Amino acid sequence: MYDVVLLTLGSERDAPGAGCGSGEACCGGANEAAKDRDERCETPRVPVLACADALTARGARVETVTARSDAEIDEVLARLDGPPRPDGHTWPDPDSKTRLVVAVAGDAQLRAVLRRLVRRYAPPPSRRPADLAANRTVPDLPPVGVLPLDPARSTAHRDLAAQLGLPRDPAAVAAAVLDGTPRRLDLLRNDGGSVTLDGALLGAAAEDGRPLHWRGRVEVDDAVLTNGDDPLLACAIGNAGGYARLDDVTLLATPDPTDGLVEVAVAVPVVTRSRLGRRRVRLEVRRARGRAVSVLPRDAGALPYLDDGVEGELTRKRSWWTEPGAWAVWTA
Repeated sequence: MYDVVLLTLGSERDAPGAGCGSGEACCGGANEAAKDRDERCETPRVPVLACADALTARGARVETVTARSDAEIDEVLARLDGPPRPDGHTWPDPDSKTRLVVAVAGDAQLRAVLRRLVRRYAPPPSRRPADLAANRTVPDLPPVGVLPLDPARSTAHRDLAAQLGLPRDPAAVAAAVLDGTPRRLDLLRNDGGSVTLDGALLGAAAEDGRPLHWRGRVEVDDAVLTNGDDPLLACAIGNAGGYARLDDVTLLATPDPTDGLVEVAVAVPVVTRSRLGRRRVRLEVRRARGRAVSVLPRDAGALPYLDDGVEGELTRKRSWWTEPGAWAVWTA
């Protein structure tokens, strides 16, 4: 039977710009009382307890862990290591009897764990092993079980678990981890040292929510969607479909996290005039698919963006590239 680790990250750290994986604590906030923070971190959420009970009832040896830092996440991930290799690389064990379930309050928390998996197992470019696939910089990462802590979301945004059709009921998650099969998915890495599971949306908005124009050069492989002269309302980078639409506009047509490609779209406002001379603005969406994408902001100041639900600001060129089938989730 399997040893199962139920890993929980503090949901309070889901706030924009925060979250595990940033090198800071996973629980608490600056204005919270330390006692309240510690109690909330130590008390597992109801879905976690229900999943642990379901796993235990099936004979699994279960341990629940609350991680407050990258180091504590790494301690859990070390249990997935394989035997020592002659080349000295730390490598995942494909026959591991330890399975990992990540309890997540949002995609940002799942991304935090995957980022640590990549940092643990990605070999340095100067020591690339011969058995690593030519189109990858990381080996096959260990499959993870995903336990959504908010089974019934009332928001319009569909998280990654919903997009992938993963179970949300704790007992069903337990069954998938023990009896299911791994479903391998593409991963986006970027030159900022992070990863993207779902996608990113770049663009600025006024205080009333109106999108603001910005300029930047956007390239997908050898295709140039814009050279930086066009005013842009948004740029969507999709591994999956979380950022496929912006209000009532379809940005990404067919994002697929299993096809080895990233889909990119830019929304460009185009001014036209009717026969009567009336000025009209239509939105032109330009799309491309490829292995890699780069965005170079042209305007002064920082370009806001969302990446797997985490807010950030881009001040220089950023590149993303696909790692086909690099990570996996347990499915029924």
